[in-house]
Amino acid sequence: MAAQATGAAPTSGPSTTAQSSTPQSTTQDEQHGTRNKVARSILDHGPSTAAELALRLELTQAAVRRHLDALVAEGVVEARAKRVYGSRGRGRPAKVFALTDCGRDAFDQAYDQLAADALRWIAHSAGGGEVGEAAVAAFARARVEAQAERYREALESVPQKDRARVLARALSEDGYAATARAAPAQAGEQLCQHHCPVAHTAEQFPQLCEAETEVFSRLLGTHVQRLATIAHGDGVCTTFIPGTHQHPKTAAAKPPAARTPAQPPKTTSNTSNATNANEAGRNPA
Repeated sequence: MAAQATGAAPTSGPSTTAQSSTPQSTTQDEQHGTRNKVARSILDHGPSTAAELALRLELTQAAVRRHLDALVAEGVVEARAKRVYGSRGRGRPAKVFALTDCGRDAFDQAYDQLAADALRWIAHSAGGGEVGEAAVAAFARARVEAQAERYREALESVPQKDRARVLARALSEDGYAATARAAPAQAGEQLCQHHCPVAHTAEQFPQLCEAETEVFSRLLGTHVQRLATIAHGDGVCTTFIPGTHQHPKTAAAKPPAARTPAQPPKTTSNTSNATNANEAGRNPA
């Protein structure tokens, strides 16, 4: 009837179905593709607000919210209060959207159970208990050290102030989606890993995270502090790197006169040297 009323040429049933379904299918594919981009942006940048996602993806906030609603309904992302480091301003914290375990699984390899079983076997074969835990820790250190060889080459000729950024780039090449940025309200930087390929295994075996933190400390030449991990339910693995303008060993080797006003050469100066050497590279309280 519609064709006759408008003067359009009649068409057969199958042809009409094909013509009407093609644009709808294309629209669904586009929506699905954009939805994947939203999820990927959260993976690469960590928990994000709708405004941040809209800016990164060059979409309207209304469009982003529609995709977020769909991802929340599918269990891919979840809304949570934005974590604030340091002093917090007035008002409610902004709502951010983070990937759920289900959402992360879409980007992970399916070897988590195999890895956990292997580590459990190592612990059991070593005798269990503290001895077994020590065996797992030894494996974790050996594994991370093997990775660290590539990172060490990348950092070898890099100034201290640029090492966190270069390490983040090297970690990203291995799938950790890492970034380095100034730490809020603190003298230092934060190394953020927005993805962890072994998160589910590390949840059962924290030795993996501990070994990684130890390697970061050696690579960066200073004591570092792990503030959060994906394995423990945080949105991002966050490592605090205290601000240093020179390698801590070099700073400790300098005489006090090079860093503080000159003092009489008394016995107390030796005590001061020892104190400064012990304090070098520590994370600020």
